[in-house]
Order: sequence, then C-alpha cells, then structure tokens
Amino acid sequence: MSGTSLDGLDVAFCHFERTQKKWQYQIIKAVTLKYPELWKQKLSAASGLTALDFSFLHTEYGNYIGKIVKNFVTQHNFRPDFVCSHGHTVFHRPDKMLTVQIGSGAAIAVRSGLTTVCDFRATDVAYGGQGAPLVPIGDELLFSNFDICLNIGGFANLSYKNKNERIAFDLCPANIILNHLARKINKDYDAGGRIAKKGCLINYLLDKLNHLEYYRRDQPKSLGREWLESDFLPLVESYSDYPVKDLMCTVTHHIAEQISDNINKIQARNVLVTGGGAYNSFLTGLIRKRCRAEIVLPEKELIDYKEALIFAFLGILRMNHENNCLKSVTGAVKNNCGGAVYFP
Repeated sequence: MSGTSLDGLDVAFCHFERTQKKWQYQIIKAVTLKYPELWKQKLSAASGLTALDFSFLHTEYGNYIGKIVKNFVTQHNFRPDFVCSHGHTVFHRPDKMLTVQIGSGAAIAVRSGLTTVCDFRATDVAYGGQGAPLVPIGDELLFSNFDICLNIGGFANLSYKNKNERIAFDLCPANIILNHLARKINKDYDAGGRIAKKGCLINYLLDKLNHLEYYRRDQPKSLGREWLESDFLPLVESYSDYPVKDLMCTVTHHIAEQISDNINKIQARNVLVTGGGAYNSFLTGLIRKRCRAEIVLPEKELIDYKEALIFAFLGILRMNHENNCLKSVTGAVKNNCGGAVYFP
C-alpha cells in the first residue's frame, strides 16, 4: 500500500479465515519502508511526465515493489498465496471515468515470483463509480462492531452503515496538505501536530476552506490530488504571507471541523480511527472536543496497517470471485469485483 502522503510503502503479511460466514483476520508481520528521496521525487513528479516516461515509471515501480516483496517474504520465510498491490495513485478523475495507480502487476508477479492482484479501482470506475473509497467493504466485513471507521491518511475518509447499506466518502485533505506545509520549513511532517498547535488561527482562511463547493456535494464523492491543486491549495497559498505554523494550525482546525461535523450528523456512538493522522494529537484532540461520539484509537499495528490489511482482503475476495466494491459507496451501477490478476 502506498498513500498520497508519500510516507513509504506499507508491506503486510496477513492471514484470513472465514468461519460461519464471519471473517477473522491477523496481521502477522508488517513494516513501512520509507521511500528514498529519489522515489519521493519520482512519484511526486509522475503526473507531469510524457506518456513514454510515465510508462517507464509504471514498470520501474512495479519492479521496485516486486523486489521488496521478494526480500520481505524471503527474510521472514513466509509463503504467501498471492500479493495484493494497491499501487500508487497518480491520476484520479472518476468524472472522466479515469483512475490510474502505477506499479505494473506483471513486473510485481515476475520479480516476486507470486501471483499478483492489482488495479482494484478501474472496474468500478468503468461501471460509473468513483473507484473510491475501497476500504469500506473491509469495514463492513471485518470491523462491523464500530459505528464509523475513520481513516486519516493523505485524505480523510469515513464509512458507516446506514440501514442495510454501507456508505463512505472522502471528507477532506489531511496529511497530504499538512505534509506539504511542513516541507516549507524543512520538515517531512508535523509530529504530533506540535507546530500547528503553536500557530494562530486565521479565521478568514478557515471560513473560505469550510465553504469549498466539494463539502456541499452529496455522496458518493471522492477527492484526488487534482482537486487539491485546483481548489484547495490556491486558497492556502493566498495566505502565504502568514507564518507556516498559522497555516498549519488553520488547516488542522479545518480538518477537525470537517471530520467532526460529519460524524455528528451520523449520530454515531463510537468511531475507529486509523491512518497516520491518528498520531496527530493536536488534530485528534480537536476532534474529541467537537465530536459527540467516542473516539477509539486502536493498537499501533492497526492504526498503521489497516489499509494494507484491507487491500489484502480485497485480493481474497477477488480471487474468490466475490464482490469487493460496493455501489452504495462509489455510486457505480452495480456491486463489482475489481482487480487484475497476473501470474508469474
């Protein structure tokens, strides 16, 4: 799993078992391999490449993932049934029926020597869906004891059960914008939100961010880097004469408000919070103050690797020919079973 915040590549070896129609899971071993600076540069620049160079990167990145998987399973003497790769999202324009996650499945399969499932989003987009978020099928089948599952990653998203349907959507940008601001002061990220906490709130900016048109749309809806660059960043950059800590403080308040207000609308009792943003104590503190539901931070392993776990689960469903994408979440014309399979 590689997220939009470019923290690194999450690799998780997971075991699943279904008993009496109930799924059980176990994360046996998981690591985050931080991207070398060269790969950060390559992935962040991918959207501006020529078609030929983009194709080269797609293959090169697949080879990179495949070698990492091979080293991981060899080092720990694991014998996986197959590899499930999310890839790295470069383009996400479901309005144009387009979503692109690079990392050649053929290259992963050959380099790792393992059957590989990848490209999980394309089928749903072809059916007219958003192709995102995909994690809610895992929330439904693995974490149904929580009213809401909230992920604070590059973008924040949530999923919940409404009557007999699972509903999910992207809430707002999160780590992707906070990390962008942190890099302006030569930091990879704002550990614990300590920099943002020292800043002052810019009320005019907060108001403008909260009134962006996306927040008035009905779901299904999803966010991508394109929207961030066209709609969100220009507002933040228009206040660039303010100290970075003030911008970070304001954006953190914005994230907390969008998350909390949506949770309060759903009238949930408890919320499972995962993703890197769960470690931002300034952000989670703001959410707790504003939110009426119980905010549950699980063990570190689940915070860090829930997405990787669920993409492994999506691969299980794909190999079993079971639906792994819900129309109630994405807006597609039907539930569907996404994922391309490559054999070594």
